[in-house]
Amino acid sequence: MKRPNILLAASFAAGFLGAMSPAFAETVLKIRPFGDLKQIDPVITSDYMVRNHGYMVYDTLFSLDEKLAARPQMLETWTTSSDQLTYTFTLRGGLAFSDGKPVTSDDAVASLKRWWQRDGLGQQLAAISDGLTVRDDKTFELKLKRPWGLVIEALSKPSSNVPFIMPKAIAATPADTAITDPTGSGPFIMKKDEWVPGSRVVYVKNPAYKPRQEPASGLAGGKLAKVDRVEWHYIPDAQTALNALQAGEIDIFEEVPPDFLPTLAGNPDIKTMPQDTLGMQMVFRMNTSKPPFDNQKVRQAIRYMIDQEKFARAYVSDPALYKNCPSFFMCSSPYFTDEGWVKPDIEKAKKLIAESGYDGTPVVVLHATESGPTNTFSLVAEQLMRQIGLKVEPQAMDWGTLVGRRSSKEAVDKGGWSLFMSGPTGADMFEPVGHLGLRANCDKAWFGWPCDEQIEKLRGEFAFAADDEQKKKIAGDLQKRAVDYVPYWPAAQLYLVRAVRSDLDGILKAAVPVYWNISRK
Repeated sequence: MKRPNILLAASFAAGFLGAMSPAFAETVLKIRPFGDLKQIDPVITSDYMVRNHGYMVYDTLFSLDEKLAARPQMLETWTTSSDQLTYTFTLRGGLAFSDGKPVTSDDAVASLKRWWQRDGLGQQLAAISDGLTVRDDKTFELKLKRPWGLVIEALSKPSSNVPFIMPKAIAATPADTAITDPTGSGPFIMKKDEWVPGSRVVYVKNPAYKPRQEPASGLAGGKLAKVDRVEWHYIPDAQTALNALQAGEIDIFEEVPPDFLPTLAGNPDIKTMPQDTLGMQMVFRMNTSKPPFDNQKVRQAIRYMIDQEKFARAYVSDPALYKNCPSFFMCSSPYFTDEGWVKPDIEKAKKLIAESGYDGTPVVVLHATESGPTNTFSLVAEQLMRQIGLKVEPQAMDWGTLVGRRSSKEAVDKGGWSLFMSGPTGADMFEPVGHLGLRANCDKAWFGWPCDEQIEKLRGEFAFAADDEQKKKIAGDLQKRAVDYVPYWPAAQLYLVRAVRSDLDGILKAAVPVYWNISRK
């Protein structure tokens, strides 16, 4: 890895970050996030930078605690009718948005109706819903057409897309149009006037926020803003970020490159910890709607091309930080299965490309360069695709640009794309219904838009399975179909690390990184 002069980088970081500090005395937490925040609508995109922004400024009806159990968050109570067809929810008293206006049932209902148009689990809930209505200012009701056992799982979904609660007037924005107003229901307020894309995002404590009384646990419990101000500083060069951390100019460095970890191990002022509690699944995501990956045989060749060990070890050598997992589900998932899995075999991959009738159509790779895992995995993928006979055209960009570009459905010669590497968190790859990569409902699916009736039928059956044994069988059947159809292919599990200053206290163990509850010792 090419690294800049350390003294020069440290000098740059000091000058850059020093200029960002407020001129008056207050407690400030400075974070180097893994990427840049390009927009602020957590419903319209699955980008994790936007999700993390969402957790700063919004709250949720339910949240998952440290043990991944769903707990009421904005709710005081909730009940289910004896026939399991009616859910009644009552909001806590005193809830307010960051503009001081009270949170009401109208806000919650409007937020959920916008969310469920975009989210995979939400779409399933919407399809089975027989009405989501307001009873009074604090109470609202969900009626179902038939019992569905995943209602609370959907409403406590921890990752993209999260059912955040926003004001009704903002939630009225069409689900295909990005919101621009950051007014939220959570512990912090976005200082939109200080947001500089490509540089920094600033949040301040929300004085109108009413936290729960229980201790914080994971994403649940009391969300206490223990600092006055949180600053996200976008520093694309990892060495510059490392220097800033060691000099005390930033407090938290997300997604530390593995080759930096030995350097940090001997520094008493810095400690390392997992980025989240579930790890991530690196995915080889193909655009199944355009050549060459609209050809099933080309996609099947990719199955044999990907050796998870080779991909993972190109990024990290410590076996504690990666896992080869022969499944579309995380190895820690209760629905893990290796049904139908195929072993890597480059010669079989070459043979399938030859049999596919591949005509030399370029594979346009959206190659995010500033994110360590996606950069490394993209480099390995590009080399291997050339080896099996594909014509590869990488297009280098930052992650924020990739997030915008991957929504294009144009042909590759008109701004479209063929492939990107991504690393969804384990929370998004855990079970069939909410699974980000396995949705195959055409235009409603995740970017790449796979379209397969059998996968969708099995996902629907899973939601109504009578018991765990039946769910596991359906998960096995779903995996076998996905191995044949290939909506994407897993390229290894990684466990990311963040580095933090040792004087920080209260960092939570959660399914996604959050920044309330943190103070200085």
